[in-house]
Order: sequence, then C-alpha cells, then structure tokens
Amino acid sequence: MMSSPDQPLTLVLVGPMASGKTSVGRKIARILDVPFVDTDKRIAAANGPIPQIFAEHGEAHFRELERAAVAVAVAEGGVVSLGGGAVTDSGTRALLAQHPVVFLTVSVDAVAGRISGSTRPLLAGEDDPVTRWRTIFDQRRSWYEEVADLTVDTSRRPMRTLAEEIAAWRKEQQ
Repeated sequence: MMSSPDQPLTLVLVGPMASGKTSVGRKIARILDVPFVDTDKRIAAANGPIPQIFAEHGEAHFRELERAAVAVAVAEGGVVSLGGGAVTDSGTRALLAQHPVVFLTVSVDAVAGRISGSTRPLLAGEDDPVTRWRTIFDQRRSWYEEVADLTVDTSRRPMRTLAEEIAAWRKEQQ
C-alpha cells in the first residue's frame, strides 16, 4: 500500500450516517497532506441533491452512481469518505478490497444529537429518526465489518485525536 504517483495514498472511511466520516476525514486528509473526497458531495454536484435522486430514480439508481463515484475516488487517492449505505452494494465492497478501510462506528446515545433535524432521505418517515438510524445501522453493520481493516468508535473522543490516530495507523500501512 505504498504511495506513489502511480498508486497515490488512499484511505477509505465507511460507517453509518453521522459517525463523523466527513469531520474526521477532513482532519485526516490535512494530517496526511492528501485530498479529501466525499463521494456523496461528488454525486450531488454531478446529479443534483441526493434526496431528489432517491425520489425520482430510487435507491438502486443512486447506488449505481455511488459505485461509479467510489471507483473514481479510490483511483485518484486521498481520504475517501463514503455515504453510509455505500457498503450495501457488492460492487462497491469489491472496489474497497485493495484499499485500507476504516469503519467509524458511533453509539446510539452519541448519534441522537448528531441527527436531530436531519434531512437525510433514509431517516424520513414516521419512525423516530434515532430508531430508524439504529435499524439501518443494524442492517449494515456486518458489511462495514466485512470491508474494514480498522474499527474506530467516534462516540466520545475528540475528532482531532481520532484523526491523528487513524492517520498514524495509515502511515504504518506503507
């Protein structure tokens, strides 16, 4: 997993919604001096808001767009933050096999404050958002664990500390 012009340093972050992938990922990218890529932001920039993609074309279409965005991002290198549901797609999971992957997990208690007032499409509906989040996380947990080389709990510790530890781990992989 050496970094070179042909094989740039890559680190992939996976985890449930509100686990801190963007916050921690930006900090890790700064520490490692590599670009930060949020695949959800790339998809939205190219195709419109994600809730609109879900509403107009369905989740399967979104997952196809996501798989293509992940393929480009991991080829370019940098710290790559995937959407919470990216691991549900077997093709996306296969793309991650050649890259160091960190699973950011978070407790139900800690996530409650992070998702209040969320407009995330999968949390919409009549259920309590925290209950819905827990259900989705339980459904996806085994896929996160399947692709992960390292698991980090973001519930209580400062994001900066977590970023430093993950960056140090990534440097050890070289």
